Amino acid sequence: MASQMMTVDEVAKYLKIKVVTIYKHAQQGKLPAFKVGSSWRFKKSTIDNWIEKQEKKTI
Repeated sequence: MASQMMTVDEVAKYLKIKVVTIYKHAQQGKLPAFKVGSSWRFKKSTIDNWIEKQEKKTI
């Protein structure tokens, strides 16, 4: 089963934060992402795992 790829706009909507914040976190390595050419891409399953890790940090 292929994993869904997300764009910056899609991740911003998914996480309910601003697009500029997504770019900033991706560039700083705070958000798991990779570049295809000049465009950032995010694997949904990796973002979901990242969210779970963030939740555990706050407990």
